[in-house]
Amino acid sequence: MDASPSEATSETTQPAFRTLGGLRFSKGHGTGNDFVLIADPEGVHTIDAGQVAELCDRHRGIGGDGLIRAVPSRFLPEGRELLGATPEAEWFMDYRNGDGSLSEMCGNGVRVFVHFLRAEGLVDLPDGGALTIGTRGGVKTVVRTGDGYAVDMGPWEFIFPGDATAKAMDSLVSADGLEVPRPALSVSMGNPHTVVALAELSELESTRLFTAPRVDPAPPNGTNVEFVVPAEPLVHDGVGMVTMRVHERGVGETQSCGTGACAAAVAIRHWAGAEAPDTWRVKVPGGVVGVKFFAGAGGHEHVELSGPAVIVASGTLS
Repeated sequence: MDASPSEATSETTQPAFRTLGGLRFSKGHGTGNDFVLIADPEGVHTIDAGQVAELCDRHRGIGGDGLIRAVPSRFLPEGRELLGATPEAEWFMDYRNGDGSLSEMCGNGVRVFVHFLRAEGLVDLPDGGALTIGTRGGVKTVVRTGDGYAVDMGPWEFIFPGDATAKAMDSLVSADGLEVPRPALSVSMGNPHTVVALAELSELESTRLFTAPRVDPAPPNGTNVEFVVPAEPLVHDGVGMVTMRVHERGVGETQSCGTGACAAAVAIRHWAGAEAPDTWRVKVPGGVVGVKFFAGAGGHEHVELSGPAVIVASGTLS
């Protein structure tokens, strides 16, 4: 017997996240890179990949490039491992992409995560204060600045260092709207990126990112792909300037990608040579973020990402 309309609706179209009814959430973004945020100070909420995908659906859910659960590090195996060496990393950024897949971390998401902790009254962070948090990409230190947050993203590295050093490229990238494959450089910021330099803004605008670019060879766990146009001149008042669009794995094109902006600055600086600056501004569709290189512990060069974070709404799942 066929189900009645009401039965069909309840059995076939009821969102999986309805099982999370009563759970409070917030919506936030960093330069347009947007997230659903859940506070879980007692570590009691389990949100699976399917629920994340439905919550992040822009037509049937809240909408977002990903979901961030704010949970004490002690409630996650990855968090407990970090606490052994860094006991001050009390909070863990449990992050999933918009399709529900786990991700190592997200540069814009880190800023929004810390802003959310403040908004929820879970941490007290005065202007100029620093907070250490755990992520699947390692421990990150976030400093509150007057109009945003600056994050020590840790060290960067080339994914294929031999080719990067010898040939200044390690792969070819094809994308709809580009007539021929373009050389690219793959950079790890704790998560993988492949950076393509384009000559003109018109090329950047005509590149279609509805489908994922093809990368050959691709990093083992897939990759985010950044298309970047250096400014002319590249450096203004000691600051490098680039414009970027990005296709994020598990998400699609986003308004901004913090780790992608860092990777773009790494690649363009490498291609520009020894005289390239250490301070960069990266223009993305959602705004502008800052990237700065500095000497870190153990002789490894670190990258700092800076920019705004905004909470736009809060509510309760029905």
